Amino acid sequence: MKKIVVIGGGNMGFTYAEGIFNANIADIQIIDKSEDRIAEINNMNKMKATSSYDVLANADIIFLAVKPQIAPLVFADIKSIVNTNQLFVSVMAGMTIETIQQGLGIDKVIRCMPNLPASIQLGMTTYVGSKEVAKENLDLVGTILKATGKAFEVATEDMIDNTTGISGSGSAYIFYFMNALAEAAEDFGFSREEAKTLTAQTFEGAVELYKQNDISLVEWMNRVASKGGTTRAALNNFDDNNVHNLIKEGTVACVNRAKELAADK
Repeated sequence: MKKIVVIGGGNMGFTYAEGIFNANIADIQIIDKSEDRIAEINNMNKMKATSSYDVLANADIIFLAVKPQIAPLVFADIKSIVNTNQLFVSVMAGMTIETIQQGLGIDKVIRCMPNLPASIQLGMTTYVGSKEVAKENLDLVGTILKATGKAFEVATEDMIDNTTGISGSGSAYIFYFMNALAEAAEDFGFSREEAKTLTAQTFEGAVELYKQNDISLVEWMNRVASKGGTTRAALNNFDDNNVHNLIKEGTVACVNRAKELAADK
């Protein structure tokens, strides 16, 4: 069984560690610098957590799940411990493969773009590997990533940044729309709990219809909205206010920022 060490016991690092643990596909350990977090993880009686980087020496795969701004400090601490035979998997936003290779003096790197629903096994992750990563290792990491939802390989590293604008940050866009819908429900006199149910069930039902049928989103809108009807009044209002294009422009702004962050590293 492969030995995996996850550096970073925060939301995303722990999510992947727990997914790997639950899938029973590797021996998993977590490194974190917070003694409180280490105790919290160890008290779960699942994975072991430690503050020591020494466990990296015997790892087959190392997940890098720290905040990008502290990554250079982590690299400096572990560079003398890790080696070129190990496979590195990064879930750090805006941190390029080349930056990781140079920072650690290694070559086998897989860069991923996860999203928050991975914490409930409904995540969407894309990944791409450096040319030094063998296909069997790419496939292995793909299997590991799928323990937290869906995952697929993309052709280039640029597509990782592009994914950021869709699924990586997309949950926040959905929450943004849901927040407006829930607030509208409360404005109409529904309680907060009723507004939550109305909003969540509406989104869940629409998503399942889309997933289970080979019908375009435009056609689904047309099936709900009749000419001169109530739904069409809402959709016309969105169109009049350019909501469709503004959402697309938002994804472009997100991708551009991801590329800026990568260039700054």
